[in-house]
Amino acid sequence: MSAPRILATCGGWADSSWGDVEFGPLLRFALDLTGVQGRPRVVFVDTAGGDQRTDEGRELAAAMAAGVDAVHLRLFGRTAVDLAEVVASADLVWAGGGSVVNLLAVWRTHGLDEVMRQAWRAGTLLAGTSAGALCWHEGGPTSGFGEVRTIEDGLSFIPGSLGVHYDSQPERRPALQRAVDAGRLPGGYGLDEGTAVLYEGDRAVDFVTERPGGRVHRVDAGVPEQPLPTRSI
Repeated sequence: MSAPRILATCGGWADSSWGDVEFGPLLRFALDLTGVQGRPRVVFVDTAGGDQRTDEGRELAAAMAAGVDAVHLRLFGRTAVDLAEVVASADLVWAGGGSVVNLLAVWRTHGLDEVMRQAWRAGTLLAGTSAGALCWHEGGPTSGFGEVRTIEDGLSFIPGSLGVHYDSQPERRPALQRAVDAGRLPGGYGLDEGTAVLYEGDRAVDFVTERPGGRVHRVDAGVPEQPLPTRSI
């Protein structure tokens, strides 16, 4: 069996010509990674955004336009009894953005954290954007408290830290560097808008961008950030 994979992104959706949103290059890259021919099945998990029905409608319309079968796994107003069954049906799990603080608390309350771990180990591709990318790591900066702070109790599927919105929300960048320098978090990566890092097991194997000039940065204690070669998709 191949190594478990996670695609952590700072992007994925794009404005559509017909209204609302459509699958952007990073979401399409995630679909390609599943290797499914025909209609892959995506389970969207929008816990971090509060499971908003308006968001669900936009995402389902985009999935239909992309030729993808999609469902939402809701924990606010939960209807699914067997979360493991829903997640196991997915070729791709995509976790949306919002508050990683709320995501972690709610997933743990419902036991979805362990469901995700088991699915990941079994070969389901896990992915997501913003909070849905940070959650898989040990921690990183979040604005989920109304100000930028670092969390240090992420799911730790990936043994490292992550900073998202690295070039668009200036407080996050120094917050991650301070936490790494102080030893509160291990080294990790900072993602500019439109970029992503692909992990196989606990190893980063690819750095990609869906927009010109997007960079992924390596962050370690006591040394300057290192911009990494990032390929366009």
